[in-house]
Amino acid sequence: MSSANPAEAGSIEIAPSVEGERLDRFLSSHLDLPRNQIQNWIREGHVTVSDAPTKASHRLVAHEVVAWRAPPPVPEELEPEEGRLDVLFEDPHLIVLDKPPGLVVHPGAGRATGTLVHRVLAHYPEVSGVGGRGRPGIVHRLDKDTSGIMVLARTAGAYRALSRAFASREVDKTYVALLYGPSVAPRWTVSDPIGRHPSDRLRMTVRSDGRPATSHFEVEEQIGNLLRTKVQIETGRTHQIRVHAKHAGTPLIGDPLYGEARWKALPRALQRPLRTFPRPALHAHRLAFRHPVDRVPLEFESPIAKDLDALWSDLVARSKS
Repeated sequence: MSSANPAEAGSIEIAPSVEGERLDRFLSSHLDLPRNQIQNWIREGHVTVSDAPTKASHRLVAHEVVAWRAPPPVPEELEPEEGRLDVLFEDPHLIVLDKPPGLVVHPGAGRATGTLVHRVLAHYPEVSGVGGRGRPGIVHRLDKDTSGIMVLARTAGAYRALSRAFASREVDKTYVALLYGPSVAPRWTVSDPIGRHPSDRLRMTVRSDGRPATSHFEVEEQIGNLLRTKVQIETGRTHQIRVHAKHAGTPLIGDPLYGEARWKALPRALQRPLRTFPRPALHAHRLAFRHPVDRVPLEFESPIAKDLDALWSDLVARSKS
C-alpha cells in the first residue's frame, strides 16, 4: 500500500473485513478527510476502483484496488474585503461569529464578492488555505437572510474535525423561528425527507426519495395564531426548517419561498408589521459541540437578532391594545 498522505497518489487493496462498506465512507476514514471532500474527488474522477471510475455509493468488494490522486491545490482567488465581523469567540483553531441577516456566507451563483468569507479573510488571512475553494473555513452555512451563530475553522485539522462533527450529527443546533400557527401541540417533530423541488430549482420540498431530515419544534410564546418557537434540528438540509415548518402547516413569517400571506386573516392591528417584515423570521441561536482539538464541550449563543426581537415585541404590544 502506498502512503495515505492525501497530498500524494495512493492505492489500497480492499481487505475482506471492510467488504460491503461504501467507498466514500471507507476512503474518508482511511485518509482522515471530510467525507464531502472525498465525494468531490470521486465525482471529479480522482478516485478509481480496479482502474475504473465509480460512484461514492459503490459497495466495496474484497481484493478490489481503490486508487486515488489528490487534485492539485487550487490557488485561492478570493480577495479579502474589509467589513464588520461580530466575533463571539476565537482561539487558534476556530472562530465563532454572529452573522447578520442579508449577508451571503460564501461566493456562489450571482455573488462573487461581498460575502462573509471575504470579510473573514481580511481579519484571519490564514483561513485562505483551509477547506474548499471559495469556502475558506466554512464547515456549515446559513441562508443569506438567516441571522445568527456560525463556527469557522482556522486550521486544516479543525476543519476536518468540525466537518466530521456536523456530518455525524454531533453538533447541537437550536434556532428561534416566528411562525404562523395554529400549532397542534406545544411540541411537535417533523421527520420527513427533503429533496429538490421537481419543477422549481430554487425550492426544496418534502419528498419520499429525499435525504433524511428531522426538526423538533417547541412553542415558547403564542399570540393567537402567531408562534415564537424554538427549533432543534438533527440534520442540516438546505432550507430544512423553512420546508418542515411549511409542511407542518406553520410556515415562517416573512418567508418569500415557503411562507404564506396569512397576515391578511389576522386582526388589522397585527397586519402591518407582518406584511412588511423583509426576511424569513429565523435566527440561529445556539451551537454546542466539542472543541476540534482538545474535545472540551463548548456552547455558544447568539442574542436574538434585533429585527426579530422588535417584531415580536411589537406584535405583543399590538395584541394588547
